[in-house]
Amino acid sequence: MLLVIDMQDRIATAVSNADLVAANCTTLLRAAHRMHVPVLITEHCPAQIGRTIAALLAEQGSAAIASKTHFAATDEPMLAQHIASCNRPQIVIAGVESHVCVLQTAIALAERGYKPFVVADATGSRREESRMIALERLRSAQVQIVTTEMVLFEWLEHTERAEFRELLLLIR
Repeated sequence: MLLVIDMQDRIATAVSNADLVAANCTTLLRAAHRMHVPVLITEHCPAQIGRTIAALLAEQGSAAIASKTHFAATDEPMLAQHIASCNRPQIVIAGVESHVCVLQTAIALAERGYKPFVVADATGSRREESRMIALERLRSAQVQIVTTEMVLFEWLEHTERAEFRELLLLIR
């Protein structure tokens, strides 16, 4: 499952390396759709912070978009229920901010028995130091840290898949 956290106008554009984070979230979303991986996009207090960035909305496809007020998405009963209904033990997490909602969601998922994978190059914080410390803390909590390219190749598994050439174009 792919969980894209709070890639909203007022937050996502303020993070360090905003363009790279947005591009990698878009790549993950495109790949997830092509590989039939379920996707959930969250929006934290959208009335105050804004909606999901246009690049992701353009690629939304069948992805559900859900609002939340808790920093950890799993603390929202409807979101926890949606995640459980997907019946996917591995959850790839991207979005912002690394040291708040991404961190708290990944740790909460691990505590609930899921295997979260945080995509380092598809997450961001306003300050790079906050992102780096969050990644360190996640590693300490036994959360796997991966890259966008790692996720795509792990979803593909081998070169003989029909999606191989298309996904390869996403990372070149």
